[in-house]
Amino acid sequence: MSLSDSLPRHSASELAALIQRRELSSTSIVSTYLARIEKLNPSLNALVQVCGESALAQAWEADRAVAQGQYWGLLHGVPFTVKDVFDTRGVISAVGLTDRAAYVPEQDAVVVARMKAAGGILLGKSNCPPGGGGGVTDNPVYGATRNPHSLSHGPGGSSGGEAAAIASGLSPLGLGSDSGGSLRVPAHFCGICTLKPTSGRVPNTGVFDHPGGFSDYRSQVGPMARRVEDLALVLQLIAGEDGRDAAVIPMPLPSISTAKLQGMRVAWYSDGGIAPVDAATQAALQSAADILQKAGAVIHSAFPTALANSRAITERYWAISKGSGAEFVQLLTDWDQFRSSMLGFMEGYDIILCPVDAAPAPRLGDARPDLFSHTLPYSLAGWPCVVIRAGTCDLGLPVGVQIVARPWHEHMALAAATAIEEALPFHDLI
Repeated sequence: MSLSDSLPRHSASELAALIQRRELSSTSIVSTYLARIEKLNPSLNALVQVCGESALAQAWEADRAVAQGQYWGLLHGVPFTVKDVFDTRGVISAVGLTDRAAYVPEQDAVVVARMKAAGGILLGKSNCPPGGGGGVTDNPVYGATRNPHSLSHGPGGSSGGEAAAIASGLSPLGLGSDSGGSLRVPAHFCGICTLKPTSGRVPNTGVFDHPGGFSDYRSQVGPMARRVEDLALVLQLIAGEDGRDAAVIPMPLPSISTAKLQGMRVAWYSDGGIAPVDAATQAALQSAADILQKAGAVIHSAFPTALANSRAITERYWAISKGSGAEFVQLLTDWDQFRSSMLGFMEGYDIILCPVDAAPAPRLGDARPDLFSHTLPYSLAGWPCVVIRAGTCDLGLPVGVQIVARPWHEHMALAAATAIEEALPFHDLI
């Protein structure tokens, strides 16, 4: 097996260990990924900026540091990519908008800077919808991104370019953002894993149209990867106060090792009274539930009754600029009642196992009116969510499941996702 084929099978955590042990050089890793990008990206259009020259220069510096016994951090010499909503110093950040097609930021978004500080090497930027929000990754600057599992299907949005890049082995891991499902739906459509952290866990500073603070409670930055261990690795790097995003809270970050599957209380559902799911999604949910039950979890069929209110509240939030002050106050009241009801439900459970979407990825150009129906509730709640692949449909497209935990309990969702990943290792390259 060639290095080009074998290398992307490694997690970013494994690559970092190989570099530290001097079994692989950062230069060879970056060169291999650049070769894959040159070969595969033209048909996918997943990456819209490739930082080849600077990435190779940084890789050479990383290798020289290793030779001198220096170690920059947990991602020393490991390449990564980011969605084009993140400011990147010296690299065009168009966000799919024609009036920003040549815009070059002077500094990195906080989370990008933190990845670099840990030794990570920016390899490129991934495609997104105009302005960075929406369910279809297509824009007038760069065009449409395609799903690596089927070029006639879409990767979802808005972090669709990032999901497609990671699924096809153009990048070992990356960063995306999610307000209503923009990390989770593309991960589901492309067969990778992702984490939307608890609201207030990670700063939004330097992310386009993500002002941070309490005005942007629904939107969170999160990691995307092929392996769950990389989600946990990146979370510890990007979490925490930055002195600018007023919503970030200095909460402890528990380790996955502290979460026990034995006795874990799991509520699981397929439609939740929101949107019926197809047979492949039902099968994936059942498979995931069976795995958790075999590992010692206690499974109950149940869902929060407040789920049915989530889309209406979200649509009122989207339209609030057209409303009156009284309507805004009522929206906040209804939103608070929704969150209280959701918290009341979670008194009896540790995690929720549920769909990401009603079906696998649609064909390019096909609209799905109920898109995000299964992710919107947990954006409103501000709860941490992990998506992990748990099945395949008859067309060969991936099917993911969503694992939701109570606030600040990312480790619970990550532990459950790890168990599913170990039982259903979908690690083959496209």
